[in-house]
Amino acid sequence: MENLKYMKASIKFSAGLLTVALFLAALKGQGQTPPVLSLDTVMQRIDRNNQQLQAYAYKAEGYRHSADAATAWMPPMAGAGTFMTPYPFQKVMDPAGKGSLMLRLEQDIPSLSRLKAKKTYIRSLGDIEKASRSISLNDYKAQSKELYCRWVVALRQLKALQENEQLLTMMKKIETVRYPYNQSDLSNIYRINAKLEENKSNILLLESEIARSRAYLNTLMNRPATELFTVDSSYQPMFVAVTPDTARLAEARGDILKTDATIQAMQNNIAAMQQEKKPAYKIQFDHMSSFSSSTPQAFSIMGMISIPIAPWASKMYKSEAKAMELNIRSMETERSAMLQEAQGMLNGLQYEIQALQRKTEALEAKIIPSLQQAQAIKFLQYQENKAALPEVIDAWEAVNMLRSELWDQKLKLYQMIVEYEKELYK
Repeated sequence: MENLKYMKASIKFSAGLLTVALFLAALKGQGQTPPVLSLDTVMQRIDRNNQQLQAYAYKAEGYRHSADAATAWMPPMAGAGTFMTPYPFQKVMDPAGKGSLMLRLEQDIPSLSRLKAKKTYIRSLGDIEKASRSISLNDYKAQSKELYCRWVVALRQLKALQENEQLLTMMKKIETVRYPYNQSDLSNIYRINAKLEENKSNILLLESEIARSRAYLNTLMNRPATELFTVDSSYQPMFVAVTPDTARLAEARGDILKTDATIQAMQNNIAAMQQEKKPAYKIQFDHMSSFSSSTPQAFSIMGMISIPIAPWASKMYKSEAKAMELNIRSMETERSAMLQEAQGMLNGLQYEIQALQRKTEALEAKIIPSLQQAQAIKFLQYQENKAALPEVIDAWEAVNMLRSELWDQKLKLYQMIVEYEKELYK
């Protein structure tokens, strides 16, 4: 069973070496190392190139053109036909009874205040799309920050694993030299081999995590998923606590801005509906040319006006306006609830982040260095043949366990900082 596990680990290691070889070959084929992109550069490219964000811009531009079209008048209507013409096979006693050829022109004349109110309403719909874009952009920024932090942490873990591999390799050489002289146990060599294979498997997992982060970031930037680049390994997100007052949140948060834009659009819609009570006009001109030469040509001109205050007509826009007013009151209540929820979440995140910062600082500055010193002393004793290999491995595993915990806690800390900035729309 152990041989089977060893063979599986060897296969994984060989696959990892093949992946690394292909990666290096790709770099060599390009003749250059992959460029380093800072987090700011990544977010700028997302803002500029992401297709979903571009779709919001197109929608907002479409509403602007629709608003311009709202002020257009209906086209004039022209028609031709007969006027007071008797049916066939009837006897006409008077030549004037033959009827006439009639030409008609009609033009609707809308209320200019109606058109202006409708234009204002449609244009305000574009502001909702702009606010929706800011929400999506904030989500994409948070995703890119988290992926970037995962990549940075993976690089640091990768460096630690490479150091582990050097240390384990050295211990294996020492055990191999001592074994012929009965100064070492064969089981120690197998134990080191197992640790080496486990370390190499962890390296492969980290390389997979880096490839995943690269693919996702490329997708967000609207680039081919396999396009090579690397990150600034020295990057570390900094936590800056702010006072989350509701006034500041209302100015910064995209969801609040979208709610405000929606409320404004609904108010504009109410204003447009109230303009429905104003009348619209129509003018009609008719020209009649008689089929009888003894009958003079005639015309008719007529002006018409709508009566929207009629009870059966006013019910529609009055009811719609009332429904809109109730919806606005509902959204204003939701807006207040959203601000309170965001304020509470930010306050809670502040305490969690500060507590986690103290924990990671203690691990990094005090606990792990002390264990590393103990490991170094134990390894020195081992080199002088004053300590057994299991004692060295136990000390090494204790350091590795805490280092792994440190990176897990740091990644969690980075994710919480990203979440904090996401709530602030930074």
